[in-house]
Amino acid sequence: MTQIGFVGLGKMGGNMVRRIRRDSEHEVVAFDFDRAAVQRAVKSDAKGARSLKELVKGLRPPRMVWVMVPAGDPTQQTVDALAKLLDRGDVIIDGGNSRWTDDKRRAKALRPAGIDYVDVGVSGGVWGLEVGYCMMVGGPAKAVRRLAPILDVLAPPTNEQSRAAIGPRGWLHFGGPGAGHYVKMVHNGIEYGLMQAYAEGFDVFDKCEYELDKAKIAHLWGQGSVVRSWLCELAALAFEANGNGLESIEGYTADSGEGRWTIADATAHDVPTPVITASLYERMRSRGSGEFADRVLAALRNEFGGHAVKRAGRAYGKTSRGSS
Repeated sequence: MTQIGFVGLGKMGGNMVRRIRRDSEHEVVAFDFDRAAVQRAVKSDAKGARSLKELVKGLRPPRMVWVMVPAGDPTQQTVDALAKLLDRGDVIIDGGNSRWTDDKRRAKALRPAGIDYVDVGVSGGVWGLEVGYCMMVGGPAKAVRRLAPILDVLAPPTNEQSRAAIGPRGWLHFGGPGAGHYVKMVHNGIEYGLMQAYAEGFDVFDKCEYELDKAKIAHLWGQGSVVRSWLCELAALAFEANGNGLESIEGYTADSGEGRWTIADATAHDVPTPVITASLYERMRSRGSGEFADRVLAALRNEFGGHAVKRAGRAYGKTSRGSS
């Protein structure tokens, strides 16, 4: 039986604690600044803690603490606080979406204190509670071996084709500090491109002459099509829940940084990534970032070609002198 502390009990962290307690005998000590989140973890048979100090005291040495908070300052502050409470031989695991360079820096900073640092890139979202989480791991091999029983519970079983390559469970150790989050970063960059391709395809359906049921199309494509995927299954669910035109959803798409980091590192290695780059730019456009550029384009077309422009809901313009 393994014992682990969990810091951060949001949609991902809370479900991970629940899966560990539901599917194994491993012990979890859980902390979050949101007391309601801690109480939910306690209802899942975890032991609640009222502070990081209490969480550390509730763990038997050598300890392992999994941090599942937003990347950037929240993660750094949590790691810094834990470093003052933990002892030589303990392990800190970052399961958020940290940049791999931050992992390398943190691992180096913790090394003199004898605290190991493991980075785990986690994919699976809110569905991971039921189907499991795909996990990409970096860090010292000894620390990863200690963490393996927890990873085994969180990961889904592999299919027959994958079992020979990666083992019976859906996680893999890729190398030293940062390796796990590096693989997850590129994973998310690819995800950007896949999502954009689906979005554009369904946009064509939305504008075409036929009255097409997009949910049924997405379900059909899941039946042996070369474009079948979990994302396609999720598209079907989204159309069913929100209607064929997704009228209740605002077309605003945020990004958590991995696409940008993928593009930056690809550029540093002279690797062209036009699809991932274009998909990131489309996300930026969805936030209104391209609205002024669109107005400039419309104004220029009106000036050189007399093409109509729209203003306040009506079209006006000079007689067309050409096209472009």
